[in-house]
Amino acid sequence: MSEVYIPSKKSGHIILYTLTTCHSCEKTKKLLDDLGVEYEYKYIDLLYGDEWEKAIQEVKTWNPRFTFPTLVIDNEKCIVGYRENEIKEALGK
Repeated sequence: MSEVYIPSKKSGHIILYTLTTCHSCEKTKKLLDDLGVEYEYKYIDLLYGDEWEKAIQEVKTWNPRFTFPTLVIDNEKCIVGYRENEIKEALGK
């Protein structure tokens, strides 16, 4: 399971690039769940081959340092790391 869609209240297109071993990634997922927003996430470390290459390029487009979590909102805003207040503000929560 490398890509997961979490249905809920629509707050724009939200994608979270994450690692299975990342504590900050799990905190970010929990925050999004608690806020009740619809989002999808990709476990980059579970991808292989072309899927892995494509995901790396997606992340590096937003976050050239390739660090996690990388949260992209509406293909306009990127938040890197667990930044609770910044995430809430970006989502209008």
